[in-house]
Amino acid sequence: MGIRMIVKHPDPLLREKCVEVKNFNANLHKLLDDMAQTMYDADGVGLAAPQVGILKRVIVMDCGDGLIEMINPEIIERDGEQLGPEGCLSIPGAMGDVLRAMRVKAKGFDRHGNPIEVEGEELLARCIQHEIDHLNGVLFLDLAENMYERDPNEPDRG
Repeated sequence: MGIRMIVKHPDPLLREKCVEVKNFNANLHKLLDDMAQTMYDADGVGLAAPQVGILKRVIVMDCGDGLIEMINPEIIERDGEQLGPEGCLSIPGAMGDVLRAMRVKAKGFDRHGNPIEVEGEELLARCIQHEIDHLNGVLFLDLAENMYERDPNEPDRG
């Protein structure tokens, strides 16, 4: 496993639409392992493959209940609304209030190609939506109702 360099805004790579993963192999497993290590090292709660320079539909998240890996994720249900702060490892120091669904269900695949579904509320729902946005070239600053600087005493959360 290794820590990868996080791509920073305004790198145009962050605006690219990612391609679906077709091969569930050792290269994918290494990417997932590296992404998780990179996310934890940066004190984040989520990371998408384009944030480490890979234009594949791969995300990792850990909102406190353990690591979640999703390949080719897609939101299939949304419910409710929440307006809350978001940050991003690719946009250090910036925060913004973003309106998101309160609850989501997403489908995708695990690292072995098995179908999975992940349901989340509040922070996990926000994280799922934020990371899937990355796969479509959308950044939280595109959706934020207002932007402000992050408190340097708070950990990065996205």
